[in-house]
Amino acid sequence: MTNVLLFLNKGFETMEFSPFMDVCGWARNDYVVDINVTTAGFKPVVSSTFNVDVMVDKVIDEININDFDALAIPGGFEEYGFYQEAYSDGFLNLIRQFHDADKLIATICVGALPVGKSGILKGKNATTYHLKDGYRQTELKTFGANIVNEPIVFDDNVITSYCPQTAAHVAFKMLGILINKETEQTVKHAMGY
Repeated sequence: MTNVLLFLNKGFETMEFSPFMDVCGWARNDYVVDINVTTAGFKPVVSSTFNVDVMVDKVIDEININDFDALAIPGGFEEYGFYQEAYSDGFLNLIRQFHDADKLIATICVGALPVGKSGILKGKNATTYHLKDGYRQTELKTFGANIVNEPIVFDDNVITSYCPQTAAHVAFKMLGILINKETEQTVKHAMGY
């Protein structure tokens, strides 16, 4: 079984959360792919951007990274407190643990910023939210990342992307890396992409 840990920081964006669930769900349900998604957060119920509450499967203290093959990180809004948890020592340490164990890390939009702050993107190609004069890309650059202004960037087992529009494509890419390219294309086609 392939296991993905989908970590929801306070203020996460629902549009960036749901593709991981849907893409893996279609693969499991329609194509009998042995993949599971476990949601996690700092609290049992995490409030998203625009105040949609999601009950998670695990809280951060219950996570054993040996149980997972990948970490998925949706971005979120500063106004809803995203960086309070995303930039916390506990979350940054979790990112480092996944990286040190050579496990895939998939991010959408500003989900790349805590990965950058963790230090694992120094000297690596990456991207993040590119609009509003690229101010979030400038922030990611301060963490040592080489900014590539492309929709999706993959370097050193980390997927980064530059806006919510890329969300489904990041989830498909994650599926392709974890399972295989054929499954990625099959599920993509079945979902109309």
